[in-house]
Amino acid sequence: MIIIGEKINTSIKAIRPAVENQDAGAIQEVALKQVEAGAHYIDVNCGTFPTKEPELLQWLVETVEQVIDKPLCIDSPNPNALKKALAANKNGKPLVNSITAEKERYDAILPLIAEYGTSVVALCMDDSGMPETADERLAIAERLVESLNKEGIKLEDIYFDPMVRPVGTGSHYGVVALDTISRIMKEFPGVHTTCGLSNISFGLPGRKLINQAFLILAIGAGLDSAILDPLDKRIMSFVYAAELLKDKDPYCLNYITAFREGRLDI
Repeated sequence: MIIIGEKINTSIKAIRPAVENQDAGAIQEVALKQVEAGAHYIDVNCGTFPTKEPELLQWLVETVEQVIDKPLCIDSPNPNALKKALAANKNGKPLVNSITAEKERYDAILPLIAEYGTSVVALCMDDSGMPETADERLAIAERLVESLNKEGIKLEDIYFDPMVRPVGTGSHYGVVALDTISRIMKEFPGVHTTCGLSNISFGLPGRKLINQAFLILAIGAGLDSAILDPLDKRIMSFVYAAELLKDKDPYCLNYITAFREGRLDI
């Protein structure tokens, strides 16, 4: 399971002032804690500062990479911000979040992915809007695979986001997301699937419980990456246990190691 640590995002109350004031120590502490908790990528996002985003995103990349050697998930739809951030990146192959099949966005982001040789999160949506069904999402994924492959983007560098929508706005959206994950993983061997877990529970009480249950179901459907809070010991425990039960943890070594190191919430 590829864990993308979500905590450096200016939509989070404690992070916004740290980025606004360029408090390097505070940001670096959050980055280090996520890596220590098991994150494979560290997401950096300052989208709540649209007029300053290019400069602040570059600053985030440079600041975080001073203290960790894990790759970054550079999270912005703004091509100018992405270009500055990618030019500053030193920690190997980053993950760009994200591209879609929307023509304007695709044409703006693709050249950056190709130029900097990145991996990419690909959202299952196009110019017709947010797809309602798994069939519609799979058709968009198929177009994206074909077009990205033609541009030299390998399957293993594509992380499909099935577009998780809140079940509070439609109780079927959980099933649609799970079906989309399962079908993408079967149709396009070699690609990854990822998602922002918390989208599923938006607007409902007891959100952590819903997120945890959805994570287990999604791993069962084939999800192999997630954007989540690695400092949440309970949800990370579910990751280890679910991977073990899906035969993705040979000899149960990851689970046993996490248990011995006291990283499981049991």
